[in-house]
Amino acid sequence: MKSFVVTKDIEGKRLDEALLSLGLVPSRSKGQGYIKDGLVTIDGKVRKAHFLLEEGMKVEFEEPEVEEARLSGQDIPLDIVYEDEDILVIDKPKGLVVHPGNGNPDGTLANALVYLNKVYDDGSSLRPGIVHRIDKDTSGLLCVAKTERAFLSLSKQLADHSMSRKYCALVLGNILEDEGKIDAPLGRDKKNPMRYAVDLKGKEAVTFFTVERRFKSKEATLIRCRLLTGRTHQIRVHMDYIGHPILGDPLYGKGNRKLFDDGQLLHAYELTLTHPVTGKTMIFESPLPKRMLDAIEILGD
Repeated sequence: MKSFVVTKDIEGKRLDEALLSLGLVPSRSKGQGYIKDGLVTIDGKVRKAHFLLEEGMKVEFEEPEVEEARLSGQDIPLDIVYEDEDILVIDKPKGLVVHPGNGNPDGTLANALVYLNKVYDDGSSLRPGIVHRIDKDTSGLLCVAKTERAFLSLSKQLADHSMSRKYCALVLGNILEDEGKIDAPLGRDKKNPMRYAVDLKGKEAVTFFTVERRFKSKEATLIRCRLLTGRTHQIRVHMDYIGHPILGDPLYGKGNRKLFDDGQLLHAYELTLTHPVTGKTMIFESPLPKRMLDAIEILGD
């Protein structure tokens, strides 16, 4: 445990800035992660990264355990749709895990990024430059930071919902409404740790959807979704919650794998962000992958 008392020379600084200026963290973004994890307290209370310090306050910092393993680079082909000095935008294929985890120690997008040696590494060895993620069997667009400035900017856009992410999905059954909003907080499923569920004590989760096409003969619907928040499995859980699970989803819904059993038919087709340096609004689009086009053809009218 490290601690210090705020002096006049750091009074008025943000908490994350003070940790960096005192050499307690390797980067500002890393400090933000420690603060979010509750490892930093001010006079015994957990505060936000933007909290402004006042002279005389006592700051305590519980150092996290040092990660022993480092991520190895692997030559894994990536579909890079945009790249400059600050960011990468990647069109992730189905089947590629974003970063190592249980059952996936390597062969991930993170391994490929380390191999490229172009991304920002804040010392968090398992997620170099990764700002947000999409599930293994979900395809589509995600952005990666190449500099600390880009990482902080993109992370802020994600947090304040100014980064827009849109998805296409094929779901079970005919949705009667042309559009809708699902506002239901999510938390870990108490019965199955692999799943998430609607939980009134969970984190805020909001999904907007519009109907693109109904397949009456097969009782399916093609929809577009826009995320206000970005919780794990959010669209998958929300669509199951309203009785229209995503076709092919191995975790959620009943009867949604009769026609398709090769992972959820969900694709991140549009990503809108503000460039962290130029301030320019950038919109990226990805066409539906072959597996979804084939599914649409099978479903027919």
